[in-house]
Amino acid sequence: MKLVSAVIRPEKLDEVRRALGFAYVTGVTVTEVRGYGRQRGHANVYRGAEYRTEFRSKLLVEMAVRARDVDAVIAALLRCAATGAIGDGKIFVAPLENVIRIRTGEQGPDAL
Repeated sequence: MKLVSAVIRPEKLDEVRRALGFAYVTGVTVTEVRGYGRQRGHANVYRGAEYRTEFRSKLLVEMAVRARDVDAVIAALLRCAATGAIGDGKIFVAPLENVIRIRTGEQGPDAL
């Protein structure tokens, strides 16, 4: 099993959610996050005055998937979350030791 975490643009959430449904993802957790990458924030102009926004608003989409489905999930994220502009986000894949469904006590891939 793997934990796939993707930092995406907020406006891409609906498109990503639909694509993940076709990539064998049964559930996701979405968290509003703020941060910056290589662009180190960005400059805005309000009423003629320039100000910097150090942190950009993003969404962190996390899902636990079977190891065999990771490539399909990554392909769906790359296809739907990309705009081709700086700030599209990142995908992180980490091993997942165990999953336990609280209601039934099921463990491992059966709990997904």
